[in-house]
Amino acid sequence: MSDKGFVEKDEIFSKVLRAGRRTYFFDVRGTKAGDYYLTITESKKFTHDDGSYHYKKHKIYLYKEDFTAFRENLEEMIDYIIDEKGEEVISERHQKDFKKDDFEENGEATEEVATEKFTDISFDDI
Repeated sequence: MSDKGFVEKDEIFSKVLRAGRRTYFFDVRGTKAGDYYLTITESKKFTHDDGSYHYKKHKIYLYKEDFTAFRENLEEMIDYIIDEKGEEVISERHQKDFKKDDFEENGEATEEVATEKFTDISFDDI
């Protein structure tokens, strides 16, 4: 049996979270003994100059005996970040509608920087 056939057979339940260039896959899988475990896969798309692309994937296997401690640590870390920095995303690069090419092409970044360096004056002042 191929690996692909095995993967399809042992998937029980799946959810996908798309987040910009990253996609997170949450998959409940079955063990040979009939128990369940969770895999969390982060897939990130990288585009080359020639237009071709590839994905880098990182996977975490989480077993039931670790669920409680994992959840507690995850919730503690999330609460800490929100308490310290709030829920607002600071970097515009992480906004859902941010497009690097559009931002640079329309000149907004250049204009903002350029206008900050000059004092607003009226010709009446001269």
